[in-house]
Amino acid sequence: MADPYQNNVYHQGGGDSYGSYGEGGGHDGYGYQADDPTQEEDAASDATEGHDEEDQMYEGEYQGIPHPDEVKAAQRAARAKTRAAGSAVSELEELSEQYEDIMEDCGHGKFQWTLFVVLGLALMADGVECFVVAFVLPSAEKDLCLSNAEKGMLGLTVFLSMMVGAFLWGGLADKVGRRRCLIVALAINCVFAFLSAFAQGYGFFLFFRVLSGVGIGGTVPIVYSYFSEFLQMDKRGEHLSWLCMFWMIGGIYASFTAWGIIPRYGWGFSMGTEFQFHSWRVFVLVAALPAISSLVGLTFMPESPRFLLETAKHDEAWMILKQVHDTNWRAKGQPEKVFTVTHIKAPKTAEDEFIEIQSATGTALQRWAVRSLTLCKLVLKNVASLLSAELRFATLFMAIIWFCMAFSYYGLSVWFPDMIKHLQYEEYESKVKVFHGERVENFHFNFSLENQIHKEGEYINDSFIKIEMKSVRFEGSLFEGCRFEDIRSTDTVFENCTIRSTRFSDTDLWEEKFIDCRIENTTFEHNKQGCHLDTVEENDVLIYLVSFLGSLAVLPGNIISALFMEKIGRVKIIGGSMLLSAGCTFLLFLSFSQSAIIALQCLFCGVSVAAWNGIQVVTVELFPTSKRATAFGLLNALCKLAAVLGSSIFPSFVGVTRAVPILLSFAALVCGGLVALRLPDTRDKILQ
Repeated sequence: MADPYQNNVYHQGGGDSYGSYGEGGGHDGYGYQADDPTQEEDAASDATEGHDEEDQMYEGEYQGIPHPDEVKAAQRAARAKTRAAGSAVSELEELSEQYEDIMEDCGHGKFQWTLFVVLGLALMADGVECFVVAFVLPSAEKDLCLSNAEKGMLGLTVFLSMMVGAFLWGGLADKVGRRRCLIVALAINCVFAFLSAFAQGYGFFLFFRVLSGVGIGGTVPIVYSYFSEFLQMDKRGEHLSWLCMFWMIGGIYASFTAWGIIPRYGWGFSMGTEFQFHSWRVFVLVAALPAISSLVGLTFMPESPRFLLETAKHDEAWMILKQVHDTNWRAKGQPEKVFTVTHIKAPKTAEDEFIEIQSATGTALQRWAVRSLTLCKLVLKNVASLLSAELRFATLFMAIIWFCMAFSYYGLSVWFPDMIKHLQYEEYESKVKVFHGERVENFHFNFSLENQIHKEGEYINDSFIKIEMKSVRFEGSLFEGCRFEDIRSTDTVFENCTIRSTRFSDTDLWEEKFIDCRIENTTFEHNKQGCHLDTVEENDVLIYLVSFLGSLAVLPGNIISALFMEKIGRVKIIGGSMLLSAGCTFLLFLSFSQSAIIALQCLFCGVSVAAWNGIQVVTVELFPTSKRATAFGLLNALCKLAAVLGSSIFPSFVGVTRAVPILLSFAALVCGGLVALRLPDTRDKILQ
């Protein structure tokens, strides 16, 4: 059987010219002719009308600066010379070089910037997702009556679901397509994030947030793989680094909106006692806006042509590359510049042939079952191929770097606010008022009680009506003939107390708040049902401010890493940033105040972001197109696993010792930094 792609050869003649698409306009497909002299004359006339030829002279000519087109031509000639001097080039290597030449001709312009914003919003949605649960928990724990175990489970399962999503969607993106998988992943995130805002019980809320996490988990591996395949080599490192900035913007957006919405307890409504919609639920809806915006934008974006070429869909790839070329040059005021590319060589794989055979046999359900099973096998085979001889060391080194960075970063990201809360608690506890042996008779308590300890007191015929009790402890006290009505309490307990002839009505003082107490002739009527929201802001503003400053501190590091990614190189940026971050952790031994911890958090986030940017750029460049998203998904899943471990281990030492978290993060960062310095420099590497 004749090879149907034997004529699909990429022609490169005369330097920058690729020839016409098809031969003599007789090919079934595109009748576009690049060598029509009439078109060229008209285009030249339009472009030069009203200008002298000298006016079009390149500005840098007098300074001896070569024209960009000359630089491109020299780079291509060097690549061709290297190829000719070396051994036989495989079809995929030839395709990679051809694709790089085409992207250079397409240029970097309006199309890439539009895609940059659309994909940036998806990355922003991932950043928001990491903050949503942490911000809503203080309110949701009262609204949903969450125990400490349930709160911990909620935070844990969200990260685990994102880990599953990264692995799942990363693998599928290499087989189904970047754009298609990203659209489905974002759609899942939007739908279940929306449903979680209306979930009234813990079970449903957890279920919806898990599915939302599975959806958003696919954004990071797909976004970087997708965007990198529209970038030429000399733009790749810088613009992928700029893209990383959207994760920071997501953190700022989440902090700012949470700060503005959640403390506004009037922003909500209720339908009886069964359905409550408080302000934190409004925040959950607002947090989904970046994902919705990205989803809408993606409907206008094309699939990655590099992926299409990898799967032998050369006609679709050609049309998209022409769209990129024409969009960019029209925006630059040069609509006359033509896209001069013939068919591009696109090797066909065995998997494609298998899918084609199955599509013509059996019922629709059978075809779906066979395709799904085949797809799972292909994804797992792709994952296994990451441990092949060619990719084994790259996969291992990147796994170590991702794990070490995520373990330290996410561990400290949880440790910082927990330490601040611990210092606040210590300060609050130091101001406690202790009342010993007081006797109060026939008194009407109409003011709130806060941060008090009452020991061995006697309260005879007293009334506690319409008040709040916050952090109040009664020890060994006597209550006789008292009335408690319309009481709201937080962290309030009665221990070893005697309660006689006392009436509790419309209170939330339940049985578990009476520890080893003797209760005689006492009634409990119309106890408040469920949980309640605190009506005071407490330290909400500080919590949001800390997260806001931590996200904002990333900005300088993002800018510096983007500007120097090509100049310094990815390897030096990763290694240097991780080692410098390790040095920052030792300063934590000197932090004894809230302001010092906030300052060190900002410093750590600002320094470590450069390492994150470099890691993501190198991950894209080390792996070939057929395995790029799979590798990124696997490594990002490992990152989420490290995040779960770090955020579980580090907070357990708050109030015990700060040495263990500091030494763990230091060791992880040094290990990752030293391994990073062993990576190859990928600055001048064409995407394979």
